[in-house]
Amino acid sequence: MLQFVVQFFMGIVLILCVVLLLFAFYFRFAIAITRSNSCLVGKTAIVTGANSGIGYQTALNLASRGCKIIMADVTDMEDSKLDIIKFTNNPNIFAKHLDLSSLKSVRDFASEILKSEDKLDILINNAGIGVSKENRTADGLHPVMQVNYFGHFLLTHLLIGLLKKSAAGRIVFTSSIFAFTNNLSLKNLNFDLENPNSIDKQFVYGNSKLSMIMAADIFAEKLKGTGVTVNSIHPGLVKTPIYAKTCAIHKNLFFEMFVWLNQYVIGRDPWEGSQQVVHAAVSQQLKNTTGNFFGECAPIWKPLKAYNKQLCKDIWDASEIYVGLRQEERL
Repeated sequence: MLQFVVQFFMGIVLILCVVLLLFAFYFRFAIAITRSNSCLVGKTAIVTGANSGIGYQTALNLASRGCKIIMADVTDMEDSKLDIIKFTNNPNIFAKHLDLSSLKSVRDFASEILKSEDKLDILINNAGIGVSKENRTADGLHPVMQVNYFGHFLLTHLLIGLLKKSAAGRIVFTSSIFAFTNNLSLKNLNFDLENPNSIDKQFVYGNSKLSMIMAADIFAEKLKGTGVTVNSIHPGLVKTPIYAKTCAIHKNLFFEMFVWLNQYVIGRDPWEGSQQVVHAAVSQQLKNTTGNFFGECAPIWKPLKAYNKQLCKDIWDASEIYVGLRQEERL
């Protein structure tokens, strides 16, 4: 009997190892790379979270195509900006402070852009955090939801006018595969961490990324006929600082094991992850494509709740209130 149990257990372990290896092979090697050679001379792009990771690699790629880049981040970007100029020989790289955890900072940034730019061709809503020690920002919003979602929701509204002035404006929301791990509802949209044992805290990141997909879809619908397209993407599992920072705050053995697995086995580097963003931003094949969710440079199924029209509308309406949109700013 004991021998049977041991053999059964070893069989289960073997099956799990095979499954893990298959997942590792898929996530590590089934990487789509954009084939677009689009020239972006004369175009202007804003990339949030451009100081490192996917955002930096995206800015570098667009700059190499001749695009004017406005790097937007809360951290000092001078070294990153100089590196991009050096590597691409493109002097039209500018770094501007943007703190997505502050609605005032978002408005100040947008106001500065509206004064300095005649048009905006590409807006890439990429910046994000995985976790926060705080429960509320000064605006009364949960930090993860505000940085990942609410801040970009407001920013996009404020820059719509400039995007409409482009011959073919594009908006890209960087979501995540974790959008599929969510428990999003109208009730927990502005997640409250007052209950430390709340199961909601395990889903707040996924909820923020699902909210981005929902927002992208409604922006796409509302902007039909304006020449502005809106899509969302997931870059795959990417080795970025977001996981390490999350691990430092969340003392969770399971998550620490996942981070190790991501960093050393299945994770993609930021350049590989940025390919999905760049594809959605520049590919001529997507010139009239809007309202899609992309993975591996191709449309994929969205999380089920993204197809719930009433929930999406409720989230949108609540978001307008949370970020303080004025009547004239609403679409």
